Amino acid sequence: MTAQQSSVQRQAVYSAATYQLDVVKAARELALQLDSDDIGFVLFFCSSAYDLQALSKEMSSAFLHCEVMGCTSAGEVTPYGYSKSSISALGFSHKDFKVSGMRVPLEDFTLQSAQLCVSSLIEACQTDLKAPINGNTFVLTLIDGLSPIEERFLVTLDTALGRLPHFGGSAGDDINLANTHVYCDGEFHTNSAIVVMFNTHCPFEVFTTHHIESLDSKLVVTHADCNSRKVYEFNAEPAAQVYAREVGIHLNDLRPEIYALHPLAVLIGDQYYVRSIQKVNEDLSLDFYCAVDDGIVVTAMRPGDLFANTKETLSAMEARVGELEVTLACDCFLRRLEVEQTMKQGQAKAMISRFRLVGFNTYGEQLNGIHMNQTLTGVMIGKPPKDGAVKENADTAQEATEMSPYLAQKAG
Repeated sequence: MTAQQSSVQRQAVYSAATYQLDVVKAARELALQLDSDDIGFVLFFCSSAYDLQALSKEMSSAFLHCEVMGCTSAGEVTPYGYSKSSISALGFSHKDFKVSGMRVPLEDFTLQSAQLCVSSLIEACQTDLKAPINGNTFVLTLIDGLSPIEERFLVTLDTALGRLPHFGGSAGDDINLANTHVYCDGEFHTNSAIVVMFNTHCPFEVFTTHHIESLDSKLVVTHADCNSRKVYEFNAEPAAQVYAREVGIHLNDLRPEIYALHPLAVLIGDQYYVRSIQKVNEDLSLDFYCAVDDGIVVTAMRPGDLFANTKETLSAMEARVGELEVTLACDCFLRRLEVEQTMKQGQAKAMISRFRLVGFNTYGEQLNGIHMNQTLTGVMIGKPPKDGAVKENADTAQEATEMSPYLAQKAG
C-alpha cells in the first residue's frame, strides 16, 4: 500500500433511503444501499404506513450480519430532503464505531434500572473500544412518542449517564396520534425506549437549536394534569379559548399548522424550551407533546428565520468538527409543517444536503434529560481519522466511574 493510499479517509457512516411501500422491496433496497462488510450497526426510521409486523421480519432477514434498531416517524429526513411514506437509514462502520443498544420498558424505569442499563452498555462498548469512553461517546434515545412518562424516563436516565452527552427523538406515526413504535431485537414495541451508546474515534458534537422568538406575552397554567400532558386552563379560562384569542384565530381553525406558527415555550434559566400543542379536546383543554404542570408560566412565541438559525448553528459546529461524515437529525415535525406552510421545501432540501442531515421528524426532541419540541436536535459526526491516527485506548473503567458515580460500585 502506498503512502498516498494509506492517508485516504474511509467512509464511517453510510446513508440509505427507500420509497418502496412493499416491505420486501423496501428491505431489499436498503440492504443493497448498505451492502458493505464494514457496517456493524444499522439505524432506521420508517413511516407508520408500512405493515410493521411484516417489515420487522424483512429487516431482520435483510441485515443478518448486524444489529438493527429504529423507530416509526412523523416523516423522514433522507439524503434527498424531507420525505413521507418512506424509510431513511444509516449504517455505522464497525471500524469506526462500537455501538451497543438495548430496549427498556418505560414503566417502572427506576434509577437502579438506569444504572444497570448504562453499566451494561459501557461493558458492551469495552469489548471493542474505539477511543476512551470519556469525550468519545454519545448516547441516542428513541422513545414511544405518545407515552406520558417520557420526561420521567429522561430525567432518570440522565442521572445515571453522568457527563455522557445524550440526545434523541420521540417516535411518530405520520401525525395520526394513534400508535408509535420503537424497533429492537427484530420487533416493533410500544411503551418502550431504545438506548444506544456510540463509542467512536470520529470527531462529533451533540447539539440542539431552534428559531423560536419570544413575544413576551405570558400565560399561567392554572389547571393541568401533568401525567396526561393536558392543560385545562390558562389564566383561569379554558386553555383552547385563551390560546385561540392569543394567536388571533377562531377556535374551529386550530390545527397543527397553527401550532407550528404560534408555539408556546417555558423559560428554563436563560433558554426557552418549546412546549408544542398536540390537539384541542371537546372540553377546550389542550393536549401537549411535553408535560406541562400547574403554576408553569408559558410564553407566546413566534418563528424566526428557520434557515438562518439552522445554518448558523450547523456551520459553527462544522468548523469545530471538521469535514462532515453525517448529521444524525431528530427534527420536530412542526418545523417541517412550517416549511411546507411557507412553501420553502427547496431551501430545506438544499440545507439537508449541505449538512448531510439524515434522520426523522419527531413528536419531541431530547437533550441531556430535557424534553422539548420544535427543535432540531442531533449529533454532527466528522470524518474518521486517517489510518494510524486513531487514539489509543485508556483505562475506561476509571473514566466510566468518573462520569457516573453510580458505576463506581461495579467498577470497584
